[in-house]
Amino acid sequence: MPVLEREPAKDCRGSNVLPKVPVPDLKQTLDTYLRCVKLLVPEAQFQKTKTIVDKFAKPGGVGEILQKKLLERREKTENWVYDYWLEDMYLNNRLALPVNSSPVLVFPKQSFRSREDSLRFAAHLILGVMEYKALLDARSLPPDYARGQQGGTELCMEQYYRLFTSYRRPGLKQDSLITQSSAGANKTQDPGHIIVACKNQFFALNLMEKSRRLNESDVLSQLLKISKMAENAEERLPPIGLLTSDGRTEWAQARDALLKDPVNRESLGVIEQCVCVVCLDEPTGVQPTDSNRALLMLHGGGHDQNGANRWYDKSMQFVVGADGVCGVVCEHSPFEGIVLVQCTEYLLKYMTGSPSKLSRGSSVTELPAPRRLPWKCSPQVQGMLASSAENLHRLVKNLDMEVFTFRAYGKEFIKKQKMSPDAYAQVALQLAFYRCNGRMVSTYESAATRRFREGRVDNIRSATPEALDFVKAMTDERASTQDSEKMERLKKAIDAQTDYTKMAITGMGIDNHLLGLREIAKELKMDTPDVFTDETYQLGHQFILSTSQVPTTVDMFCCYGPVVPNGYGACYNPQAEHILFCVSSFRECTATSSLVLVKALEQALMDMKDLCNKFQNDLVKRPGSIDLHSK
Repeated sequence: MPVLEREPAKDCRGSNVLPKVPVPDLKQTLDTYLRCVKLLVPEAQFQKTKTIVDKFAKPGGVGEILQKKLLERREKTENWVYDYWLEDMYLNNRLALPVNSSPVLVFPKQSFRSREDSLRFAAHLILGVMEYKALLDARSLPPDYARGQQGGTELCMEQYYRLFTSYRRPGLKQDSLITQSSAGANKTQDPGHIIVACKNQFFALNLMEKSRRLNESDVLSQLLKISKMAENAEERLPPIGLLTSDGRTEWAQARDALLKDPVNRESLGVIEQCVCVVCLDEPTGVQPTDSNRALLMLHGGGHDQNGANRWYDKSMQFVVGADGVCGVVCEHSPFEGIVLVQCTEYLLKYMTGSPSKLSRGSSVTELPAPRRLPWKCSPQVQGMLASSAENLHRLVKNLDMEVFTFRAYGKEFIKKQKMSPDAYAQVALQLAFYRCNGRMVSTYESAATRRFREGRVDNIRSATPEALDFVKAMTDERASTQDSEKMERLKKAIDAQTDYTKMAITGMGIDNHLLGLREIAKELKMDTPDVFTDETYQLGHQFILSTSQVPTTVDMFCCYGPVVPNGYGACYNPQAEHILFCVSSFRECTATSSLVLVKALEQALMDMKDLCNKFQNDLVKRPGSIDLHSK
């Protein structure tokens, strides 16, 4: 089965004229790799790694053979790393999607006066989705352009066209990303259907009935019908959505069991073909703090709250809680966070900018009721549902989340220091982690490669030697390092981070290159080269700090879970006068604590500000800060 069924690149606006992503120079990648891992491992282990890398890189050696094959692959494909990356990052991953993979956007708490009020909000949102999808179907979305020092370049738009057309189907060993073709520019074409989840039941809501697109009153009427149908306890079916919250192999096994019955086959097909999922959640009774709303968006609170009122395989799930807890859950494999943010900002601006169009004289009574999707559950599937419920419960109990708004200053202060706000935040994270743990760890920061055809991301390795020099100076208990030296090291750490960022977004990062070399060795049926079985390589790819800058222009924030059991997820949103951080970890790991890291982060940011203020008047002209919104 194909890993990705996607439209030709020429259909991606601008993609046919964008350059192909380059294959970096082998020596450059290996030199950078050694520089990155040197500070992560003991000296003896590093020397062993260096020997392995030198052997790999020698003239006529394995590295050169693989590099030559990668260059040949680049000539034959639109993007030589895309499929390798998609499989490695997502489709081969067997962990459950909630928390481990699917990021969320959390909206401000809504003040609904009644359940009908929440349904009005949902209807307005659905109309916004219909309008945005019509733009996508007509290929009318204006292209994005890179900003900052590398600005002006048109960016690949292909990810946008997967927002409402993608579905991640579970597999026993590898998932498949299925992408339907867009509807095209025909204005009269059927806009399709959405799935509405309500009380763990799933309903198909057609967006066109009797050759007429539904208006907002129509959609509200249909949502009211769904809400009433879901209340009927006698017709309530098992919470099949729970299965999608489980590990991917477990869900694939359960799906295979479901598919034995034609009733289930049809229901699964209807869900796979939908535009998006709208989850009408029940009130949880939980205090709606930023941290609690983030937790509820990530996992729904478990099977006894709204955790079964989801279908995690669908790329876009809009959550509208009767208690005002709202947001978006995103299946991450088809597109990056910036695309999710751009789409969601459009929808929120649509809702605030275009008044609700609820007309009273509509022909809503003529609309056929939405269809409840039926399920036939064998005893085997019932047992799998119980297991999925227990696994989700464990995940809910395990996740530790702190949403923290740092209000002492924001990106305006940082820009006045002639520093990149993103690089500054990364260095602050390194300082905070080092203060808590006395060491640096492998760090992942996503960097968009959308300057290239079908570009997704590469990794910015933020644990640099320059950052280590700075954090050591700042944590020197003997106070032997002068402030002027600390400031110089801070500048060097910021510059190193900024330089690595430029390298990654221009296709010169090392992680995708190393992945390509590893995967092409597999295709050639070679023994896995020692460089990839070396424990340093394994350690260097255990991202204890998984970070991302996700800036927004409307009042919402992004968060996600850690990617390893002993790690942190750290998402941040720099605004003019404040910076919002979402820090996650797992309670089962005694070495991590989200609150402890947040407190250290606050101290790091204050210390860095104090240091900058001491040298405010001595600022030499430095390069302008790079705007990394495109990340």
